[in-house]
Amino acid sequence: MRNGKSIRVVVIDDHQLMRDGLRVLFEKHNEIQIAGEASDALEGLELAARIRPDVILLDIGMRGLDGIQAAYRLRKETPTSRIIILSQYDDEEYVLEALGKAGASGYAMKSEGGAELLSAIRAVAAGKRYISAAVAPIVIDKLKRNARRAPRDDEALTRREREILRLIAEGATIKEIAQRLAISPKTVQVHRGNLAAKLRLPSTAAIVRYAIKHKVLKLD
Repeated sequence: MRNGKSIRVVVIDDHQLMRDGLRVLFEKHNEIQIAGEASDALEGLELAARIRPDVILLDIGMRGLDGIQAAYRLRKETPTSRIIILSQYDDEEYVLEALGKAGASGYAMKSEGGAELLSAIRAVAAGKRYISAAVAPIVIDKLKRNARRAPRDDEALTRREREILRLIAEGATIKEIAQRLAISPKTVQVHRGNLAAKLRLPSTAAIVRYAIKHKVLKLD
């Protein structure tokens, strides 16, 4: 239990047999309480918004609005609830989109036993992440590929430096940039010097060429 309170769970799955099995499993563990069930994503969205559970168990393969699409919306509409995707798929595309863009806190395979699912619920309710052992190699491999990828030079720029890069490329003067961004000309000069050093651009002409090449500045 979390501070003496049960972990409140909403189950969103279009298979009655799966929902029945989860209910039986959780009834044996007092620290987990099923606060609601839904048989499709739209019903689940309404239910989760009303109940605001600690954890949402979300089937990835539902008809209509699938689990990935539902997770996107749940992250916006019930941001305090943690989402575990329940899946029978171990494809890289599903795993990475669920844990990445969709913002799920966990990814559990339906083929795993009840003990593993209980561990997943306890972990995400405690603010941690859970990745099924069956799909963990996919995540590790992705991290390795990212580590080997050479970063683009402009990834080192701050948001303000990117703004100033774009404005310089558009032909704005230091004074005009300062007025537009409501900062001092001296501050603009500092940012300009920083971005020029990071990108190794010795002149305004070089900045413009860089902006065109990397589509910071679009030509009509």
